[in-house]
Amino acid sequence: MSGRHTVYLTAGAETDLADIHGWIAAHRSPEQADAFLDLMLAKVESLETFPDRGGVPAELDALGIREFRQLVAPPYRLIYRVIVDHVFVLLVADGRRDFQALLERRLLSA
Repeated sequence: MSGRHTVYLTAGAETDLADIHGWIAAHRSPEQADAFLDLMLAKVESLETFPDRGGVPAELDALGIREFRQLVAPPYRLIYRVIVDHVFVLLVADGRRDFQALLERRLLSA
């Protein structure tokens, strides 16, 4: 798929980014927090031209759910969904968390 897509950060993803940024700033340094945010926003922006670049999260693939994709910046995972020419970033979280439960709660319980 080529061309430009419109990328949307959901309220949940915006909250995730703000929470992680705040945690890194408080427990590491403001510079590391800003570097994290810059990296994640660059990944989000890359979805405008390369929305299909991410793989299907293994936790969802095992359930036969393949409409969600992910980009990884260890240890963080960015989960998104492509619908026609729109990309919806749904979740940003530390991949060391119980990701199965997090995905079920945030993506599958709607």
